[in-house]
Amino acid sequence: MTYLITQTLNGLFSAALLFLIASGLTLAFGVMKIVNIAHGSFYMLGVYVASTVVLRTGSLFAGAVVAILVVAAVGFLMQRVFLRRFPADPLAQMMMTMGFALLFRDLALMIWGGDPFTLQYPGRLRESIEMGEVVFPSYRLFVIVVAALVGVGLWIVNEKTLIGARLRATVDDPEMASAIGINVARLSGVVFAVGAGLAAFGGVMGGPILGGYAGLDFDLLPLAFVVVIVGGMGSLKGALVGSIVVGMIDNFGKALVPELSYFTLFAPMMVVLALKPTGLYGRA
Repeated sequence: MTYLITQTLNGLFSAALLFLIASGLTLAFGVMKIVNIAHGSFYMLGVYVASTVVLRTGSLFAGAVVAILVVAAVGFLMQRVFLRRFPADPLAQMMMTMGFALLFRDLALMIWGGDPFTLQYPGRLRESIEMGEVVFPSYRLFVIVVAALVGVGLWIVNEKTLIGARLRATVDDPEMASAIGINVARLSGVVFAVGAGLAAFGGVMGGPILGGYAGLDFDLLPLAFVVVIVGGMGSLKGALVGSIVVGMIDNFGKALVPELSYFTLFAPMMVVLALKPTGLYGRA
């Protein structure tokens, strides 16, 4: 039982990081129908920017704030200057985001070098919490709680605010949304920036455990795509459920049958696509 609880908590930690990445990816797809190959790069850039700030300030919180702002600005400029020129050409968008992903990787190597690193833990979260026979790092529990709060915040914004109403209208029918006065182009830039910032925040949260290195982007990107495919492109609820499903399967698969870890991860995705091609909560 102790082993089962520990692995479940590890799976929830993985799900928390995946949700922070996949929520921004699915939002961007829902509004702009962009399959963003560079989304994993936003996670990687978040870790690198935070590492620079943490080295100078010793504060992971300051690193998170700066990383979110910097990467969100990069995402906003990327969408407004480049991607908006190809609003109805998914192939051109995909190839452009692939180019940006390679560019960001080379820039990371030039600026920060190729040595892997980890971010330092916050002082109060370096210990472990004992729950009976279960001993679990307090920082991992902290990340799970933070991701849950982010999910609640995104739900409130999406369901209870005017911005959320405009976002839902744009997802459902961008032409009609534009006709009733919604600035779809500006909203697209903001959503893309928010998605980039969420990915960067995920990078900072995972930095003390997973660390950072050039190539981290393409290691995490397949997991993020599996999440949004299982949950359904454009659905926040799908991103949440998909993150939990993928996080649990990936964690237990690597723990129980490591030689089949990729099969245990991608096989459920193929089953979901066979039964419901739009994903669990996606719409045609």
